[in-house]
Amino acid sequence: SAADRATRASTDMNARSSRSHTVFQLHVKGTHEDGKESTQSVLTLVDLAGSERIAKTNASGDRLKEAKAINLSLTLLGNCVRALAEKNKHVPFRGSKLTYLLQGALSGTGKTAVMVNITPDPTSIGESLCTLRLFFL
Repeated sequence: SAADRATRASTDMNARSSRSHTVFQLHVKGTHEDGKESTQSVLTLVDLAGSERIAKTNASGDRLKEAKAINLSLTLLGNCVRALAEKNKHVPFRGSKLTYLLQGALSGTGKTAVMVNITPDPTSIGESLCTLRLFFL
């Protein structure tokens, strides 16, 4: 299962970090009993790994590589959100697997809701602001 394959490790900023994003997609298709009309939809639920300042985590080796990959994918997601908000003709959805998977949810007729979990710890204000800026330009 995905839970068995997920990497979990601690850093100086997060004792129980999942070290990855989680994406769950439910594809639903409905057809009218007369067979003439059908509709389909996708429900996408995403749990994003939090961004962490590398200097604060004291991460090294695999944890450092994971942190860099997480931060890069969040940056690429932010680029897509920004391009959509600015109504750019090109939105870089192919920048990462995450943005490619979220293309349907973020564009077209998709509806997106965002819930943000931030820490009240004042030493993490930089990370909290980064997270808020990602979706609330």
